[in-house]
This record gives sequence, structure tokens and C-alpha cells, in this order.
Amino acid sequence: MTPSAAGGRDGKGLLRIGDVARLVGVSASLIRSWERLGIVRPLRTHSRYRLYAKEELRLLKQARFLSRVRKLNPPAIVAVMKARGLLRLARNNNSMAVGPRLRQLRITQGLSLAEVAEAVGISVGFLSAVERSQMSASVATLRKLARFYKLNLLDFFNAASEANPYLVRPRERKQLEAGPGVRMDLLAWGNTVMEPHLFTIAPGAGSGESYRHEGEEFLFICRGTLNISLEGEEYRLKSGDSFYFESSTPHMWCNSGKSQTVVLWVNTPPTF
Repeated sequence: MTPSAAGGRDGKGLLRIGDVARLVGVSASLIRSWERLGIVRPLRTHSRYRLYAKEELRLLKQARFLSRVRKLNPPAIVAVMKARGLLRLARNNNSMAVGPRLRQLRITQGLSLAEVAEAVGISVGFLSAVERSQMSASVATLRKLARFYKLNLLDFFNAASEANPYLVRPRERKQLEAGPGVRMDLLAWGNTVMEPHLFTIAPGAGSGESYRHEGEEFLFICRGTLNISLEGEEYRLKSGDSFYFESSTPHMWCNSGKSQTVVLWVNTPPTF
């Protein structure tokens, strides 16, 4: 199977690990070790073959330079690349860029950008930008995409198959960017009946359009303010307020204040 065949309709430019090792000038085993450190995050086919894009090649070549020329060990390579801003797109063990995950899903199912965009109700250009991590999708759009791929939100965190941790330290939280200015920190995962998040919402950021799903939701405003609309009725929540509603009620929310808002947000059962 050629690299382009492995990538489906839009697989042009994706390379298998042997090709990447030859182009970068390192062994495949070293590439896999750098992957475990979070330097690269290749796509996977249904057969579990790794597929690498041009962006991954650039990162691998930078890692090779730091290893061979600068004589840095693996932790130092990661530290330098982070300091240079090369790994800031969720390339660590506790978070995941949504774009590569969405692209992987589409490619392995043999779908074009146009087919997915039309089914979800978004533009081809926007979907392409999200897949390339140039833009982030809002919570409402993520719900549409997850529904289309028959996923749970936890799949975007890459945590659905992991065991329950009893204790999660702040540095161990899994993170997801959910639209410009919205970050979701997953506080527990595994075989849970609740889905607890810590939302950090920048001024002017929000959920996008109104959405609904099955379940119940509980919010506690840790800091800042949050405007939430339920079927057109507006509520302004401030620090210390708590809020409960049924998720089947159409709802949307935003931070209309001038400072960052932090919300403890619990869904049950896990959404999507």
C-alpha cells in the first residue's frame, strides 16, 4: 500500500514511517521514541499504520538537529522545542490537538472535506482550517462533528479507553481547545458516569450557536461571570453562583465580562 493509498482520498502528502525515517535520516525506532515524548503525533489508519504530514517532518528534522549538532538528550530536546513554541499545539502527554484527530477520522473513513462539511453544516474552508489546527471549533461545532463520527467527547481528549485515575494533579489534566478563547480541562476520565471539566473562558468567548443533548448539567462559577441562555431566557452568573439544568433544553453561553471566567462544569452522563 502506498502512502497516498493509506491516506484515503485526501492522503496525498502523508508518509509511512519508513519513508519518514529515510527523509529525516534517523531510525524508525528513534522516531517512535520521539513520538512517545510528544514531539510528533502521527495519524493512524484502521490497521494502525503511522502516517506523517509535512509538519511532522519539520519537527523531526528539528529534533535530529538538536540531537546530533547540539548534542542534547531527549528531555532537553523537548524543552528547547517547547521554548521555541514548536510544540504548543497540544503536543504533550496530557492534551491533544483536535485537528489531527478529526483529520484521522475522516481519512480512515475515506471521506472528503466536502462530504463531512456538508453533513455537519459548516464550510469546507473552516473544516480544513480546524483539521490543520489553524482554527479551533466551538463547543457547538464539536458536538456536531462528534455526532457525525458517533463519538463521545472523551474521544477528543484521547481518554475514553484509559482507566480511572483516583487523583488528577493540575499538571496531569487533559486539555481541549473548544473554539477561540475556550479551554476545557478534563478533571476525571475512565469508566465514569459524570464528565467534570474546568472551563476557562476568555472575554467575548463562548459556545457558538445554541445546542442541546441528553443528560443534566451543573455549573459552579469559580471566577468571573457567565451569561447563559436557556430557550431564550437569559441568566447572568457571577463568582460563587451555581446553576443546574437539563441538557435537552437548548442552551448557549458566553463570557460578556472584561476578565477571564473559570467554571466547574459537570455533565451526566458523558456528553455526545
